[in-house]
Amino acid sequence: MSLPKDLRYSEEHEWVKDDSGKFVIGITDFAQDQLGDIVFVELPEVGDTITQGDSIGSIESVKTVSDFYAPITGKVVAINEELEDAPELINSAPYEGGWLLKVEDVDAAQIDALLSADDYEKTLD
Repeated sequence: MSLPKDLRYSEEHEWVKDDSGKFVIGITDFAQDQLGDIVFVELPEVGDTITQGDSIGSIESVKTVSDFYAPITGKVVAINEELEDAPELINSAPYEGGWLLKVEDVDAAQIDALLSADDYEKTLD
């Protein structure tokens, strides 16, 4: 299982990456593995405000449909439109091509409160 050290993680299996003040959000390698083959993703819209802890979309796999939750509060500035035609990118590259959305106007304290890779890994035991 891959857990990049430069990302922050939520206990609900989302990751966050600071990309020059825009924060990229996706689901972890562990989460995509648990879901199985992903066939559809429902994302919020650009311009929406997401609130930490709220369900902000769903991921459908051949096994189940699962909500995913906002690890931080912010304004959606981009969604990964490639997932519309290729949701399986989440399975093959959860930290690169399989990102879900980007947000800005984020409180730095929320980022600091997320888990490090080592702390996230401990929640999986």
